Amino acid sequence: MELGLYSFVEMGKDPITGQLMTGTERMQNLLEEFELADQVGLDVFALGEHHRADYLISAPPVALAAASMRTKQIKLSSAVTVLSSEDPVRVFQQFATLDLLSKGRAEIIAGRGSFIESFPLFGYDLKDYDTLFAEKLDMLLKLNEHERITWKGKHRASVDNLGVYPRPQQEKLPIWIAIGGTPESIARAATLNIPLALAIIGGNPNQFAPHIKYYRDIRTQAGFTSPAQVSINSHTYIADSSQKAADEFYPAYAAVMTRIGAERGWPPMEREHYEQMRNPKGSLLVGSPQQVIDKILYEHELFGHTRFLAQMMGPMPHANMLRSIELFGTVVAPAIRKALGVTKPSDQVLKAAVV
Repeated sequence: MELGLYSFVEMGKDPITGQLMTGTERMQNLLEEFELADQVGLDVFALGEHHRADYLISAPPVALAAASMRTKQIKLSSAVTVLSSEDPVRVFQQFATLDLLSKGRAEIIAGRGSFIESFPLFGYDLKDYDTLFAEKLDMLLKLNEHERITWKGKHRASVDNLGVYPRPQQEKLPIWIAIGGTPESIARAATLNIPLALAIIGGNPNQFAPHIKYYRDIRTQAGFTSPAQVSINSHTYIADSSQKAADEFYPAYAAVMTRIGAERGWPPMEREHYEQMRNPKGSLLVGSPQQVIDKILYEHELFGHTRFLAQMMGPMPHANMLRSIELFGTVVAPAIRKALGVTKPSDQVLKAAVV
C-alpha cells in the first residue's frame, strides 16, 4: 500500500501565536513539508485546488513544480484538480510539464471539488455541474491516450486532429477520480477503469465499505481483471502521545470545520464530538503513532485499499506539522508496510536513524 499526504494548504491564524501567516511564509513552509515527506520515504504528496481566501493553492501544478526541484522520489499529485472548471488541454500540458521536471513523478486526481467558487470565477453555470465534469474527463483521458486527438463536446470548443504537447516522461499520466460517495460517481470511475479516491471526513469508515464493494463489482461486471486501485483519504495528525496529538490538533481542526459548517448548515465542532471521531472506529486518525497504525490497518480490513493519504490540516504550528510528518514516515509507514508484507529498503535506514 502506498502511503502519503495531501494538503489544502489552509491559511489563517496560527492557533498558538494568533499571528496571521503570509502567503509567502505558508508557501515556504509547504516546500519544507514536501522535502521532509520525501526524506522520510512517503510515497505521495498531493495538493488541493481552491479559489477562496482560506486556502493558498489555486494552481497545484505550479506549487508541485517547485516541490519537484526539492524532492527526489515522492509522487506529486493534485487532490483534486477541479476539472469541471478547468480546460483539459491546459491541465494535461501543465501536468505533462510537471512530469518532465520531476522525471516521471506527476499524477492527477480529478474531481468536481468540494466548493463552487471556481464556477462563477471561470464563467460556468452550476446547473452543468455533472455534465461539465463528464465531458472534460472524457477529453482529458483521450489526451492522455493519444498525441493527436479529434474531439467534440458541448461545453468546450471542438478539436480536429490536433497534437497536444509536451508529452510526459511516463507513457501516460496516472489519473484518479475523487468521489464524494454518490453511486453515479463510483460507477463512472469503475466503468472507465480509473483508480478511485474516497475521502472520509465524517461518520464511521465502515459506512463507506459498500461504496468500495460497489466500485469493485462494477469493474468486474465491465470485464476488468486487473487489481482495483483505491485510495482512502482521511484527516490525520500524529504526535508522540495520544493526548498531545488531540490537544495540538483540535484548535485548528475545530476552526476549519466550524467555518465550513457555518456555510453548509453543520453545527459548530465541539470537543466531545471531536473525541468521538477519534475513537478506534471513527473517521479521525489523530493520536499516537500506534493509534494511527491501528486505525489504518482497521481501514485496510474494511477496504483492502492500495493507497492511504493523510490530510494534515492547518493552520498548524510549522514545527508540529513537521513532527507529524516525521512520525508518519519513520514510525507509522514502516509498521504498516511490515504488517501488510510490503518491503521498502528505506524503512530500515529510517528505523536505524530513529533508534
